[in-house]
Amino acid sequence: METKILDIFFDLDHTLWDFEKNSALAFETVLEKHKIGVNVQDFVTRYVPINTKYWKLYQNDEVTQEQLRYGRLKDAFTELEFEIDDAMIHLLAEEYIHYLPQFNHLYDGTIELLEYLKPKYRLHIITNGFHQIQNNKLVNSNIVHYFETITNSENAGVKKPHPQIFNYALDLAKCSKETSIMIGDNLEADIEGALNVGLDVIFFNEHNLETHPNIKQVNHLLALKKYL
Repeated sequence: METKILDIFFDLDHTLWDFEKNSALAFETVLEKHKIGVNVQDFVTRYVPINTKYWKLYQNDEVTQEQLRYGRLKDAFTELEFEIDDAMIHLLAEEYIHYLPQFNHLYDGTIELLEYLKPKYRLHIITNGFHQIQNNKLVNSNIVHYFETITNSENAGVKKPHPQIFNYALDLAKCSKETSIMIGDNLEADIEGALNVGLDVIFFNEHNLETHPNIKQVNHLLALKKYL
């Protein structure tokens, strides 16, 4: 007989909160505000894979928060062969962080899913993002009230997939890994990280990546209803 799930842990960015859409809008705002002469779409197209690379380095403690914020912009401008001084890059990096939580597009089905789950389970967040920014995203997108606890890498002291962040979240939620499940979009950080501490998982496989056939997965949030 399967163990009854009582607690559900969600990743935030790329799982509930539409990071790519909101990020593009934040860049459109700051680039136009400072009259930076690049095509916003061209910039974002280059920025997205660079940002992914830097987050991977940050996740593995190979760059600092400051290096992440500066480097991803510097490299995107370099790829565009656009000359810009370091002072402006630092300013753009700060303003991007300021504007990012002000755009709050959620993935299709997010509110319907949370409304469906809330009466049946205790819901939680585990995110590698920075405390204030992630909290602003939850508040501004009007979903913070669905969650009992919010664990981020700043208060846990480590980032996913480190076991300690999952154990920290379980302790904070006062729940058992045997009756909990993790849902996220990142195979290494969310899925492998959770599996390594004994949590059940569901992979939000938005882009239909090839993965292990035994891992439960969905490519639309509302498809989670068949598991929960």
